[in-house]
Amino acid sequence: MSADESTPVHDDAVAELTSIRQSIDNIDAAVIHMLAERFKYTQRVGYLKASAGMPAADPNREQVQVARLRQLAAESHLDPAFAEKFLNFIVAEVIHHHERIAGGAK
Repeated sequence: MSADESTPVHDDAVAELTSIRQSIDNIDAAVIHMLAERFKYTQRVGYLKASAGMPAADPNREQVQVARLRQLAAESHLDPAFAEKFLNFIVAEVIHHHERIAGGAK
């Protein structure tokens, strides 16, 4: 049987795959919207830090966040190391934004 032949099992699998992928697409959209919302708040933090002469990076806050997100990941059956890498990627971008804001505030 070739890959393009239709059977009830194949058709059911294709329908389920389409449904699952739609759910994944919806979750991806939600993640992007949540990240955009998060960056609105971190931008506010950046302006506040710049106006107060505070450094862009806050290692103590970052350490607390890593521990918190690793715990959340473990509770959610997600690899804590992946969650930490994801957070580190976001934090690096936030620090870059804060440095750019601070540079413009001078």
